[in-house]
Amino acid sequence: MIPEAPAIDDLLRELAPQVVGVLTRRFGDFDTAEDAVQEALLDAAAQWPEEGVPGNPRGWLIQVAYRRMAEQIRSEQARRRREDLVAAQEPIDQRTMAPPVDEAYEAGRDDTLTMLFLCCHPALTPASAIALTLRSVGGLTTAEIAKAFMVPEATMAQRISRAKQRIKASGVPFRMPAPEERRGRLGSVLHVLYLIFNEGYASSDGPALHRVELSREAIRLTRMAYRLLPGDCEVAGLLALMLLTDARRLARTDRNGIPVPLAEQDRSEWDGAAIAEGIGIITRTLARGAIGPYQLQAAIAALHDEAATAAETDWPQILALYGLLERMSDNPVVSLNRAVAAAMVHGPAAGLDMLKVLEAGGRLAGNHRFHVARAHLLEMAGAPRAAADDYRAAAGRTLSIPERDYLTTRAARLAAVGSPDRSRLR
Repeated sequence: MIPEAPAIDDLLRELAPQVVGVLTRRFGDFDTAEDAVQEALLDAAAQWPEEGVPGNPRGWLIQVAYRRMAEQIRSEQARRRREDLVAAQEPIDQRTMAPPVDEAYEAGRDDTLTMLFLCCHPALTPASAIALTLRSVGGLTTAEIAKAFMVPEATMAQRISRAKQRIKASGVPFRMPAPEERRGRLGSVLHVLYLIFNEGYASSDGPALHRVELSREAIRLTRMAYRLLPGDCEVAGLLALMLLTDARRLARTDRNGIPVPLAEQDRSEWDGAAIAEGIGIITRTLARGAIGPYQLQAAIAALHDEAATAAETDWPQILALYGLLERMSDNPVVSLNRAVAAAMVHGPAAGLDMLKVLEAGGRLAGNHRFHVARAHLLEMAGAPRAAADDYRAAAGRTLSIPERDYLTTRAARLAAVGSPDRSRLR
C-alpha cells in the first residue's frame, strides 16, 4: 500500500535534517549538503507516491543526496573553494551509488539536534540563526519565515543564504557544542522551537488551522533538548508549554475545521495525558527557582488546562502571571493577553483602556490579533456592532483561511444586533 502524500511529506520533513547532518558531517560543507538533500527530497516526492516508500527511506535519501553532492563537488572542481574541499575528502568511487549506509554514515544516529545547534551558530545574528534553523531543521518555507519576521520574502532568502555562507566560512566542525558553548546558543535554539511550534499549532496562512507535522516536530526536538539539558528550567518550561497547549488541539476546531474559542471548547476532547505530563514538568521546574518566560507561559497554560469549565478558570492568577511576564519580556503580544486577562478580572472597560495604551504605542499596528482581542472585549461590553467592525478588520489581516472564515461569520452575526454608541467604549 502506497502512503498518502501528506504522510510522505511528514516523513520527508522528519528525515531532511538528519540527512543534511549526515552529509555535513561527511563532507564538512553545510551549504552544499543542504542543496544536495533538497534535490534528493524532490526525487523522493516525485517517486515515492507512485512507487511506494522504500524499506529504508533514510538510507535511500542519504544515498541519493550523496550522489547529488558528489556530482556538485566534481562540477565545481575548477573553482578554488571546491578544490580544497575535494582534496580533504576521501576519493569518491564514481562506479557506485554510495558506500553502504551503515558503514559510512552511522545510519541509526539522529543528527537533528546537532543540526539545531549548528544553525544557531555564534557567527550569526539571532535573527539569522532563527531563520536558518526554521528553514533547515523546521522545514518551513522561506515565505513562512518571512511572514514570521515581517520582512519581504526576498530579504529573508538573502538572510538565509548569507547565514549558510557564514557557517561555512567559520570552519566550525559538525559536532555538538561543548557544554559552555551550548549554553550560549540555547536562547536562540529555544526561540526557534517556540516559533516552529506556534506555526504548527496556529498556522499563519493556508487552508488548515493546524500544521500538525510542525508542532509534533517542535515537541520532539524540545524533548531531545530536555533530555540533553535536564537541569535547564527554561527548556523544561518550553516543553511543558508545548504539551499543555497542544493538548487542546483536537477541540480547537469544529467538524468543518473552523476555530472554536477556548471558552466554548469541549474539554473532554483535551488530551489528559499530555496535560498531566505538562503540569508535572512545570510543577517540578517552578519549585527549583530561576523562573523564566517559558515557565511563566507554561504556568498560564496549566491554569487554563486545570479548569474543568471556562467559568472555573483562575483569571486573577493568570492576570498576575501576565504581569510578571510583561515585566520580564518586552513583547506587545504579552501586553495584549494581559489586557484580556484584566477584562476577565475587572471587567471589559479595564481591558479596553489597556488596549488604548497599547494601540497608541503602534507596535501592533496591522496585527490581526489586536483587533480580535478588542472585538472580544467590545462584545463583552455589550457593543456588538463595534465588535463586528474589529472582527472584520481582523479577518482582513489574517492569511489563515479557517480563522478568516470564523471572524467573518462572527462579524456578520454581531452586525445584525443593535449596539450602544461605540465612542463611549473606546
